[in-house]
Amino acid sequence: MTDCQELIKELADKYGRERSSLLPILQGIAEKENFISDSCMTDIAKELDLSAAQVYGTATFYSFLDTEPRGKYVIRVCKTITCDMHGKKTIIQTLEDMLKIKIGETTPNKKFTLLETNCLGWCHEGPAMLINEKPFSGLTPEKVHDIISEYINK
Repeated sequence: MTDCQELIKELADKYGRERSSLLPILQGIAEKENFISDSCMTDIAKELDLSAAQVYGTATFYSFLDTEPRGKYVIRVCKTITCDMHGKKTIIQTLEDMLKIKIGETTPNKKFTLLETNCLGWCHEGPAMLINEKPFSGLTPEKVHDIISEYINK
């Protein structure tokens, strides 16, 4: 039995094996493995007696469920028009310059992944970003430099 199969069984024991258990199981795998592989989605389908298409459709629908490997720290920059009006482009440029990657890429050492995402709910303090689950708002290039420098040194 693979690590993913063991994790799926553990999560299914916790959340159940109904269709309604799919999302918490996907979230549990993403939290533990940092992404959900195709083979893991197939194993989930078998465990919950669902089609692989149902599992894949759910996993790819939610932007916070990654279906490809990501870095240890996933940086998600809000791409709403409000954040854009407050300088999001400068924030992204600062991140790209510091990390030497573009939006959608992961650093060679697998420490950072840089993504854009839909509204983070911080429009009143934009531009905003999440690093994993931690929000940062009211961003300036200087503030981003300080934040990322701390993560680089972790």
